Amino acid sequence: MANITLGGAPVQTLGELPAVGTQLLDFELVAIDLSTKTLADFAGKKLVLNIFPSVNTGVCATSVRQFNTEASELENTTVLCISRDLPFAQDQFCAAEGLDNVVMLSDFKAGAFGTANGLIMTTGGFEGLLSRSIIVVDATGKVLYNEQVTETADEPNYKAALEALQDA
Repeated sequence: MANITLGGAPVQTLGELPAVGTQLLDFELVAIDLSTKTLADFAGKKLVLNIFPSVNTGVCATSVRQFNTEASELENTTVLCISRDLPFAQDQFCAAEGLDNVVMLSDFKAGAFGTANGLIMTTGGFEGLLSRSIIVVDATGKVLYNEQVTETADEPNYKAALEALQDA
């Protein structure tokens, strides 16, 4: 389990992020149109998985906006923004913000994605939500970069995540 903080208070997660060099596990996540998306739906694409507790918090919203801006300049790359928010809330956020360069996906049903990837916070005020993390994979699904943000209130390292794509 990873040890992170939320507002300086210790929080634990269910496990560890997928290791660099391993294959990203398949997933089933719910899109804003309520369809189910799997890893196969993004076959042949490089992926940036921007994972966060809730789009309705300041840092989470900032990360979605930042990756939306960056994604428009990335070749053969899709940014997946993943939380346990309901798809309706994700859709409303993107519509209000005019965001169309990211794919919003929800792990709200059973938390299977968060469980399989060790991302669920098991203690603290956000218990049951996904921890702020970045996972970058190449077009074959191999993990190139991961970041477990140590303090949940901090933004991820956008530059390092995007640099991992340059050699992919």
